[in-house]
Amino acid sequence: MLLTVLAVTSLFVGKYPLSLDRLFSGDVYQWRIFLTLRLSRTVVGVLGGFTLGVAGFVCQTVFRNPLASPDIIGVSSGASAGAAVGILFLTGAASVTACAFAGALLAMILALGLSSLDRSGKHQTIVLAGIAVHSLAQTALMLLKLTADPEQELAAIEYWIMGSLNGISLYSIGGNLLLSVLCVLALFLLHHQIVLLSAEEGEARMLGVNVTRLRLLTLLVSTLAVSSVVSLTGLISFVGLLAPHVSRMLIKSNKSGTMLLSGLSGGCLLCAADLLARSVAATELPVSIFTSLVGAPFLVALIIRGRRQC
Repeated sequence: MLLTVLAVTSLFVGKYPLSLDRLFSGDVYQWRIFLTLRLSRTVVGVLGGFTLGVAGFVCQTVFRNPLASPDIIGVSSGASAGAAVGILFLTGAASVTACAFAGALLAMILALGLSSLDRSGKHQTIVLAGIAVHSLAQTALMLLKLTADPEQELAAIEYWIMGSLNGISLYSIGGNLLLSVLCVLALFLLHHQIVLLSAEEGEARMLGVNVTRLRLLTLLVSTLAVSSVVSLTGLISFVGLLAPHVSRMLIKSNKSGTMLLSGLSGGCLLCAADLLARSVAATELPVSIFTSLVGAPFLVALIIRGRRQC
């Protein structure tokens, strides 16, 4: 219900407000804004947040770590470096989106390839590989920034990294959203096996789970889903981290509904942050400002809570 309210509000709130009266009267300009910009932005807010929430649940379950997030294997850094390449050497928003997606995929392939060199199958290997890929991508990003024009290109890179739903249109979202929907459906089909990964590896193997193969498969699918979103929106902080915790607070377990509620919570977080980003100031602010304002205190509270339980 909350997500529905936020989605409907998102359709009508913005620098150019829309009204039902003018839409029903056939105002061509209002319909053009509604269909081309506002509807696509709302769809990305709902489905993008849902995807990040589900991917966050998968990562925290697979790694058995409440602080894990979808960018744990360097996807966000790879997307940032790819977007910088698109901004510097190509033209058009579609080129930047394609380069960001390619950078995220390259980072994922490199991290999973490095982790496969260790035959022990421990999930810590994937985390270490992700740290290495993250460092490599950050180095590439810094080198690209050094070659950027400080007045235009560097500002565009920094704005992309901060994340925003501004500029999303009906003509740029089709392939990305289709991929994210397919990946999320695949993760729901694998839900039972994903939950088994939250057990100790020995117990999961006794239950007939090929832990190494299943872990790589779920990480591959969730990373593809996240890549399809962040290549459109830029980097969105904390949604994948917060949404699973919100769902567990409500359900108190990892039951079948927890993954679904994680997605719904992610959609609510991203839609609410986007509404604030476009309405609290004269100019539109990056979405990550508002997700970080919620996420950073929550992360501190989570760490303090963990210490008290120890």
